[in-house]
Amino acid sequence: MEFLPSLAVLLVTAKSIEWLFEKLDIHPIVAHVLTGIILGPFLLGLVEPTDELRVLADFGLIMMMLYMGLTSNFSAIAHNTVKALIVASLGVAFSFALGFLTVLYFSGSITAAIFVGVALGNTAIEVTSGVLAREHVTGEISSILMGAAFADDIMAVYLIGIVTALAGGGLSASSLGILTVKIFAFIGTVLIASEYLLKRAKWFNSVFRNLNVFFTFTLILTFSLSIIAQWVGLNQIIGAYLAGLMISRLKEKRDPLVIPRIKLNALIGNLQVVLTEFFIPLFFIYVGLMFNPPVRDLSPMLIGVLYLSAVAGKLIGCGLGSRLSGLDWRNSILIGIGMGGRGSLELAILTFGLNAGLIDQVLFAGFIAVSMLTALTTPVFFKKYLERIRT
Repeated sequence: MEFLPSLAVLLVTAKSIEWLFEKLDIHPIVAHVLTGIILGPFLLGLVEPTDELRVLADFGLIMMMLYMGLTSNFSAIAHNTVKALIVASLGVAFSFALGFLTVLYFSGSITAAIFVGVALGNTAIEVTSGVLAREHVTGEISSILMGAAFADDIMAVYLIGIVTALAGGGLSASSLGILTVKIFAFIGTVLIASEYLLKRAKWFNSVFRNLNVFFTFTLILTFSLSIIAQWVGLNQIIGAYLAGLMISRLKEKRDPLVIPRIKLNALIGNLQVVLTEFFIPLFFIYVGLMFNPPVRDLSPMLIGVLYLSAVAGKLIGCGLGSRLSGLDWRNSILIGIGMGGRGSLELAILTFGLNAGLIDQVLFAGFIAVSMLTALTTPVFFKKYLERIRT
C-alpha cells in the first residue's frame, strides 16, 4: 500500500479503536499499538513499517518527549523531595533487579537483561497522572506519586544515556565516569538555565507574549537540545524532554497577571491537538508495526513473569520506600500500586533497543505486551484498593 493511503488507514483505524476503548476507560496507547499489530506484518500485513512512516514516528517521538516535559510539574517533587526520591529509587532498583533476573533466565543475554531492567524501572507518568485525576486523589499521596514519577523520568534520562553508550560498544569504568559527568553536567546546565534564563529573567516576557514567537522558540530549543544531547553521547529524546521541562518552569514565574502560565497553557493546548491526534499516535502505531516475532517463539511464560516483575518491582520497591518515609502501610501499598503503570517512555526506550540490536523481536514483543497490560490493570488495581481503604 502506498504511503498516503497507508497513513490514512492507520490513523482512521487507530482513532476508531481509541474511541471504542475510551468508553471502556482503556488508555489510548493500547489502541494505537494494537492498530500497528493488526494492520502490520504480524497479522493482516496491509501496511509495512516503511522509511517514510519511520521518519514520522521519529518526529512524533521527539514531539512526544517535548510534550511530556511541558506537562511535567517540576515543583511537585519539591514538596516531598526526600520521600519522592526514596520511593522512586527503591522502585527503580527492585524493578531493575526483577527485570534483569527474568530476562537473564529466559534469554541468557546480560546486555538484553540490563536493557530490559532499565526499561522496566521507569513509571509512566501519564498513567500515574491519569489515575490520580480519575480517582480525585490529592494531598500528600498525589504529591509523592507525581514527584516519584518525575524522579523516575530523570533516572530514566540518565539510564538511557548509559544504554546509548552500551549500544556504542560497551562501557569501561573510566568511560562510565565520563558519561556520568557529561549527563549530569548537561541536565544540570539545562535546569540552571531554566531557573535564571526563563523563570527569573524578564527578557523572556517579550517571547511568550506572542504565541507564534513562543511556539517557534520552543521548537528551536527542542531541536537544539536534541542535537546537543546527541553530541555529548546521549539520546536525542533526552534533549527534547529537557526542552519541555525547561519551558514548563514558566509555571513558577511570578507575575500578578499570570501571563506566563496562560501562555504556557495556550501553547500546550495548541500542541496537544496536533500531537495527540497525529504525531503521538503515529509513534505508537509504528511500534505496533514493528511487532513481528515468530509466533512459535512467543513465550506466554516470559510475558507472564515479566508482567509480575513489573508489578511486583514497583509494589515492593515503592511501597517499602513509602513506608520508610513515614507513611502507613495502607498508603504505602496504594503508592506502590499507583507507580505500576508503564507507557510512552518505556516504549520509546524499547524501540531504541530493538533498532540498536540490544534486544530481539521476542523480548520486544514481550515487553509491548507487558506495557499494555500494566497500562490496563494499574488503574483497575488502584481504584479497587482505594475503594477498599476508604470504606
